[in-house]
Amino acid sequence: MSTERLRSGLAHTTAVLAAVIFTTPLVYAFFSALKPSREVLLAPPTLIGSEVRWSNFAEVFDYAPFTTYIMNSFLTSVAGVMVVLFVSATAGYAFARLRWRGREVVFVLFLGTLMVPQEVLVIPMFVVMQWFGWVDTYPALILPWAFTAFGTFLMRQFFRGIPYELEEAARVDGAGPVRTFTRIILPLAGPALAVLAVFTFLNYWNSYLWPLIAVNDYATLGTLPIGLASFSSQTGTRWDLQMAASIISMVPTTLLVVALQRHLVKGIATSGLGGR
Repeated sequence: MSTERLRSGLAHTTAVLAAVIFTTPLVYAFFSALKPSREVLLAPPTLIGSEVRWSNFAEVFDYAPFTTYIMNSFLTSVAGVMVVLFVSATAGYAFARLRWRGREVVFVLFLGTLMVPQEVLVIPMFVVMQWFGWVDTYPALILPWAFTAFGTFLMRQFFRGIPYELEEAARVDGAGPVRTFTRIILPLAGPALAVLAVFTFLNYWNSYLWPLIAVNDYATLGTLPIGLASFSSQTGTRWDLQMAASIISMVPTTLLVVALQRHLVKGIATSGLGGR
């Protein structure tokens, strides 16, 4: 057996083992969602319960306003993605292609904000939301985390890889910076925008701490992570329903990743996140 085939076999074996390790909890959660509540925490654990209760998925929507949680998460995630894509693309273009005094210093300072944990920012951000009167509103869920350095860094790295000859040709034809950006540069950034869109959607979809602080009326403005926590109370936890709700909450993000898988691979490889 050649060395190349041996390496290929080891790589495939490692990938299969990693897939099994990462999917096992998801498989167990799915089958736990189909069990009666009393059998979820049995010791020793069993994969399949004494009966298969598909009704648990329907009961989730009766137990809590889960439809409202889904719609709120979808609205905030989609709106957040749109704002982040616009801000990151324009800022990334300014840092990558436009020449202005102090550009590199400002970029380093901007990039330094990535080292600040979200937990440190939630209190001052909440105070700012109070000043604007946005507590318990959708803008409070969307805007505070829409201006992050990660998206700008990602787009900057991608834009830096685009040949300058394209801009020079556009400039010869009389196109200014705005027209060059919208007609030449932005259409080429589809893979990077897809990567940023997926990462941003996942961040908004899975965000728990900030919605917990920024929202008081959970029944109206609560998001999915808050909704998942509602299945636990002082009297106990409905593990069967919580597992079912968790499976439901994973469906949109899974479909999104599958739909954009080809763009994600290309975007990661060409935007500076692939180790190059």
